[in-house]
Amino acid sequence: MHQDDLDLARRCREGDSTAFEAVYRAHSGRLFGLVSRMLASAPEAEDVLQDVFINAHRKMGSYRGESSLGTWLYRLAVNHCLDHLRSRAARMARSTESLDAEDAAEPAASEPRVPTAVSRIDLQRAITQLPEGCRLAFVLHDVEGLDHKEVAAALGITEGTSKSQVHKARMRLRVLLDPEAASRKRPFQLVKTP
Repeated sequence: MHQDDLDLARRCREGDSTAFEAVYRAHSGRLFGLVSRMLASAPEAEDVLQDVFINAHRKMGSYRGESSLGTWLYRLAVNHCLDHLRSRAARMARSTESLDAEDAAEPAASEPRVPTAVSRIDLQRAITQLPEGCRLAFVLHDVEGLDHKEVAAALGITEGTSKSQVHKARMRLRVLLDPEAASRKRPFQLVKTP
């Protein structure tokens, strides 16, 4: 498996455009999903994904085959998203004195048609409303399947903070997706839709 990835990477380094197109076609869908969830913006994700692949093309020489090419690209994408978010935060800090989050009204998610199931669209909308730290930890842990140690390493936080952020995200999602869930005794469960 990794030998095929090494051959593909070698062909990319040698300037074979069909090889890089194959890399793009094989991995762009999954990476777009990751980037759009991390940034909470599909239009912004399109630009960042383009930057990720430009960066991947430039850094293809550093791919050594220790992991699959998909894993290598995934790590590049996560790191690029984190850099982008830090840069965006710095720009916002310079352009505004403070953000008055207490006065901001959050739109409520509409009631799901089936009370026990949450549609993918409602879940995506709710995830975009999470605070950045909670959203990033939630996406990396619950959506992408990283363990708390990997989330902590990717975000530069402790494992405890990762667990806390994921817990806070789940509680916030519970309220966003089903406002009455917070007052009921039965636990709310997210149901994955195909």
